[in-house]
Formats: sequence, structure tokens, C-alpha cells
Amino acid sequence: MIWRKWTLVGCVGGLFMMLSTWAANVSANKYSQRSQPPTQLSIKHLHSSAQAMTVKVMSQAILGSGILLQRQGSIYTVLTNAHVLRAGNSPYRIQTKDGRIWSANAPQTNSFGQNDLALLQFRSTGTVYAVASLGSFPAVGDEVFAGGFPYGEKGSGEKGFAFTTGKVSLVLHKALEGGYQVGYTNNIQKGMSGGPLLNRRGDLVGVNGMHAYPLWDAPSVFADGSEAEPALHQRIIHLNWAVPVKTVLTERQVVDGR
Repeated sequence: MIWRKWTLVGCVGGLFMMLSTWAANVSANKYSQRSQPPTQLSIKHLHSSAQAMTVKVMSQAILGSGILLQRQGSIYTVLTNAHVLRAGNSPYRIQTKDGRIWSANAPQTNSFGQNDLALLQFRSTGTVYAVASLGSFPAVGDEVFAGGFPYGEKGSGEKGFAFTTGKVSLVLHKALEGGYQVGYTNNIQKGMSGGPLLNRRGDLVGVNGMHAYPLWDAPSVFADGSEAEPALHQRIIHLNWAVPVKTVLTERQVVDGR
């Protein structure tokens, strides 16, 4: 596909407006339980929804997964991990559920501070894709569902889309390095970084990114530089971790000067 430069100011502005509206709604609810019982989707429906919003992030090879966060006209914004993009060099490419591959670029405002988040954008010609709906901050005990594209034996992504179930086991009062704050029990494999973590309503509540059982037992370090106590550290390393979606908005507000 021939690379074209696009004017992204309107699209990025639209992203800020969408996230600001979501934040206002979440703030009004104070992340509390809804007064009405939430609508729970079937596992089959959740699998289909997760697969529709999850994309492959590629450079020369497959780097990881991403989430269709927003559509404005023909331009789509993809949310992923910063470490996914660091695994390769631009130009980046996005592969959608239908197998089509789109040229993608990183917006100039692609900054989330020290949080392990990044954006890509691509233009779809004639095809409309489903995008994520944003949920509130998850709580311990919540059932959650993770999606992504595990690597094949040589990083080829041949395993296809993976969808795993589990529960939130630990929510930290302050984030670890990279913004990781939600610990969960789902089976997460290499290549699923940047993929969605959904609640039972099918809403996006986090971004997969840090796996359980690291190869080395380094201390768990918080974003403020402090280290977790040994007992907490042992709990942390037995879980997979996501950056909560609320962090997307928090950092965008700082960057945007709001």
C-alpha cells in the first residue's frame, strides 16, 4: 500500500473529546457499582466482540496486538503498548480481522508519559470496523476476558486470535512502572501485549502488557520508584498485569493541557 500523509488534528481532537466524555461519566459514578444490574454478554458474544476490536501490530514482522479505540470518518485510532512499538521500526502496519493490512503511523501527540501505552492511526478505504467501548475501573473479583495474537514458534503469529477468561485478583493503590495497576489470572502469552482486557459487559477496562512469572525475580517497582514489600511482590509476580483504560485519559489530559 502506498504511504500517504494524513491531517490528523481533527482525529486526535476527536479522540480527546471522546475520552473526556467517558471520563466525565466515570467520574460522576465514582467508579461505583451501577444501581441497575449490568447486562452480561455470553462468552460467545464476548469472544466475537474481542476479536473484532483486536488487531495485529506489525513492522517487518508481527510485534504484538492492538485495540481499535476510535473511528472518525475513515481514520482509525489503535491503542497498544509502547513496548510493542519499540520492538520494531516504522513504518508500522495494522492487520484487521478480515486479514487486510493497512499502513499506520504514530500521531505526533503520541505521548503517555512513562505509561506503557501508545497510539497508531490508519485509514480504511471502504471498510468499517467495530471499535471498543470504554468501561469503568475494574474491581477485585470481576470476571475479565483477554484477547490478542500469541506468537507462533518463530514470532510468526500463526496461532491466531486467543481469548482467555479469568478474574481480577489484585488492584494496586498505586501503579507499577509502566502504569500497570490491574492484576488478573487470565492466561496471557507473548504477543498478546497491547490486546484488550474486557469486562462481562464487553467494555474495555485495560490493556494487556505484563506477564506473570518473569524469567528473573527482580523487585516489583512502583511508578514513584518505591519497591513493593516482599509479600506483595510475590503476589504481583504470580499475576498478569494491565494498564487501566482510565490511564489513557489521564495522560491525554496532561499532554493536551487540560
